[in-house]
Amino acid sequence: MDLRSRSSLPPPLAAMLRLLFSFFLLRSSLSLSQDGLYILMAGRRLADPNFALSDWNPRDPTPCNWTGISCSGDSVDAVDLSGLKLAGAFPSILCCLPRLSGLSLSSNSIKGSLPSSSLLPCPSLTHLDLSQNLLVGPLPAVFPPSLSYLDLSGNNFSGTIPPSLPSAAPRLRVLSLVANLLTGTLPHSLGNFPLLLQLNLSYNPFAAGTIPASIGNLSSLQILWLAGCNLVGPIPPSLGHLANLTDLDLSSNSLSGEIPSTLSSLSSVVQIELYSNALTGHIPIGFSNLSALRLFDISMNSLSGNIPADIFLAPTLESLHLYENNLSGPMPVTLEMAERLTDLSLFSNRLSGDLPPEFGRKSKLSFVDLSDNLLSGEIPAGICSGGELVELLLLNNLFSGRIPETLVDCQTLTRVRLPNNHLSGEVPAGFWGLPHVSLLELSGNSLSGWISPAIAGATNLSKLLISQNRFTGHIPAEIGALPNLFDISASSNHLAGPLPPSLTDLTELGQLDLSSNSISGELPLGIENWKKLVQLNLANNQLTGEIPPQLGDLPVLNYLDLSGNSLTGNVPIQLQNLKLNQFNLSNNQLSGHLHPLFLTSSYHNSFLNNPNLCTDISGICSHSSNPSSNHQLPSWLIQSIFVSSSFILILGLAFFYWSCRIHGKKRKMTDRSKWTLTSFHKLGFSEFEILDCIDEDNVVGSGASGKVYKAVLSSGEVVAVKKLWGSDTMEAEREPADGFKAEVATLGKIRHKSIVKLWCCCSHKECKLLVYEYMPNGSLGDLLHGSKGGILDWPTRYRIALDAAEGLSYLHHDCVPPIVHRDVKSNNILLDGELRAKVADFGVAKVIGKGPSFMSVVAGSLGYIAPEYAYTLRVNEKSDIYSFGIVILELVTGKLPIDPELGEKDLAKWVCSAMDQDGEDHVIDPKLDRRFTDEMCRVLSIGLLCASSLPINRPSMRRVVKMLVEASSSCVEKAGKKKGEGKLSPYYYEDGSDHSIA
Repeated sequence: MDLRSRSSLPPPLAAMLRLLFSFFLLRSSLSLSQDGLYILMAGRRLADPNFALSDWNPRDPTPCNWTGISCSGDSVDAVDLSGLKLAGAFPSILCCLPRLSGLSLSSNSIKGSLPSSSLLPCPSLTHLDLSQNLLVGPLPAVFPPSLSYLDLSGNNFSGTIPPSLPSAAPRLRVLSLVANLLTGTLPHSLGNFPLLLQLNLSYNPFAAGTIPASIGNLSSLQILWLAGCNLVGPIPPSLGHLANLTDLDLSSNSLSGEIPSTLSSLSSVVQIELYSNALTGHIPIGFSNLSALRLFDISMNSLSGNIPADIFLAPTLESLHLYENNLSGPMPVTLEMAERLTDLSLFSNRLSGDLPPEFGRKSKLSFVDLSDNLLSGEIPAGICSGGELVELLLLNNLFSGRIPETLVDCQTLTRVRLPNNHLSGEVPAGFWGLPHVSLLELSGNSLSGWISPAIAGATNLSKLLISQNRFTGHIPAEIGALPNLFDISASSNHLAGPLPPSLTDLTELGQLDLSSNSISGELPLGIENWKKLVQLNLANNQLTGEIPPQLGDLPVLNYLDLSGNSLTGNVPIQLQNLKLNQFNLSNNQLSGHLHPLFLTSSYHNSFLNNPNLCTDISGICSHSSNPSSNHQLPSWLIQSIFVSSSFILILGLAFFYWSCRIHGKKRKMTDRSKWTLTSFHKLGFSEFEILDCIDEDNVVGSGASGKVYKAVLSSGEVVAVKKLWGSDTMEAEREPADGFKAEVATLGKIRHKSIVKLWCCCSHKECKLLVYEYMPNGSLGDLLHGSKGGILDWPTRYRIALDAAEGLSYLHHDCVPPIVHRDVKSNNILLDGELRAKVADFGVAKVIGKGPSFMSVVAGSLGYIAPEYAYTLRVNEKSDIYSFGIVILELVTGKLPIDPELGEKDLAKWVCSAMDQDGEDHVIDPKLDRRFTDEMCRVLSIGLLCASSLPINRPSMRRVVKMLVEASSSCVEKAGKKKGEGKLSPYYYEDGSDHSIA
């Protein structure tokens, strides 16, 4: 009988017979041990893109020397295949190994569910690690009774934690379920693990519930991580009974009430993290009794009162974070006694008074942030006595006096922010040249003196922000020797003399603001070197000479203000090349005629008070002298002027109203106290840093659901920020706020290498921001149909199609319940630095149940919308498959889905028609290498099948992935080798650390 036949036997029976046939064939012809046969069969069920299991040789007598296999005697007792990028279903056949005690498949792409029946045959199993995979479905209710270590974190398990779990695994010592999709509340039975050492349930979308008081019964517990679990209510005092606890993390919840004083009884605790909750009341005393405490973080709550003096007496305290509370009163004098303290963050409180004079002399401080308080007095001279201070952030206080001379010796400093204080006197010369400082911010003080030539030593300086002081003298020529300088903001000082020629050596310069000084002379030669300059503001100085034509060659300049100087000559015609948001040459001595491009209302206020400029152009230069005739104007002209003036007045009022609304919204954007941050990963930035980047200069795109900004954070990390239109997700389809939050919470847990990572969500009652990973190569649509389309050769296009198909297959088949994207198009497929594709823009995505869902309006983009969706408003996975079919046709043909070249046909109909008339070769993008014609034709057929007008004819996305793989195995190999990745697998996923993507 031919076992490959699918017509004579049911598929399950045929699969079973094939397995038995393979087993007996191996058993009869090889000397491999029984354990080896089980392992070999498990390996054959897994996709191995990197050939990590290539040394699994069936001719070996034993598997004990194979990758990931450990033996005790001749029996396999441990299998560790973690981090090998394997894919496929959980290989339950490994549980047939009679002495298997340890199994680790972490950081792979194991998919499907994990039924209890798959684990029960592992009678000796004590260690099970399946973390950072793609498992779905409910948690198993039954485990091997010997199990002591269970890590299922970083998957997509859903449903509740089984209350019977303690009785199912009574010997459990480690339980980690972090970052799944678990719901329900925490069961009280969690307190029934007699041997438990670690309990980690962080970052799951549990229903709002309290911390079970029974957890206080876990007398052996050492680690308790419940961050991001939607916990409410008070912290149970019973947690103070956990005498062996070393790590307590209850951060990022909605816990309320006071901090229980019993926590000061945690004699073994090393770190306590209660940040980002709604805790109130005073900080209890007694934490000085915690002899092992190193980190105490209760920031971002609503705590009030004074800082207890005894907290600085904790003998091992290294990091203290109390920022963003309502703490008030003076700083305790015991602050100077915290000898182990290295990290102090007390910003955004209402602390007052002076810092202790001895602050820093006994400790080795590395990070100090006391910003946004009411602290006064002088900066303590010994704040860097330990010689390890890296960041000194004292902005927005009332500090006075001089910058301490002792800071010149603080060579470890990287960031210094002292703006908006009352500092005065000259800056010590050596302070300008600290070698590792990247940010020096002194704005908004009363500092005086010269910018020292010693600044040449600040070779790492990126931002020099010294506006609104009393600095005098010339800008030193040595400033041109700073290779990393990006931002010079020195406005509103008393700087004089010419601009140094060396300034044009700053090739990384992005912003130069020297406005409101007394700078004279001409603009220096070599301005064309500022290829990255975005803003140039030299207004209100004493500059002379002509405007350099080279300014028009700066590719990204969008802010140019040279007003209030004594510039002469013509307005260079080259300036018309600039894409300017702000342009002002007013109040100079320019002359000649303007280029016609400038003769529009957009530039009406750009050339004011230049008496010799455009004297023959009425209405553009408002205050130009125009020696016209004194004859009385005709009545018809007077009437026309009156009507025009009225019309302009109405437009002005309308613009004023619109401007007020815009500025009102902008003010609301800066009302930071009303913003709520929902994070889906551990973040290295705050919502305030994101808000600072919401500027029109940073816009990189705009789509149906919102405008996208590029945000470069202080850490150097780049993220993309989408500001959603209006107050909800779409202009065309308004969603309730709670619905939006539920969808974002679901999408925040999606983890797949082909779906763009959603870092966090910033919410305001009138605005919502989504923070995504930044994709440097932009969208597939822009790249494919733009001037750089030539870099997308066929292997790259094939890989993009496969990546996107895997992402959509994950949404449709591996998410519970499934997610329909509803706006699949080439512009919503983004490309990273290696041109790997990721699906993006979930602004109209829908979580759907069984059967189709009915929408109130059509969402999607013209040319990609499935016919039945447009007619019936019914949406299911088949709608996405149609849209993806159009994307495939774009990749093969290089044509837009709606293009005048196609006539009245859409892309799918045009391809079918053109193929019938001229053959397949006629529709293939002429830029593609014809060596791949056969492969391209196979993929083209898949695209046409997906774009079938009848939904029933469209394959599932899981089937699409399989067909793409089968269409061109050689194409996959070439796509991988292009980037040095070796052969790729259709089931290739990233490792676990990068799974969490939205």
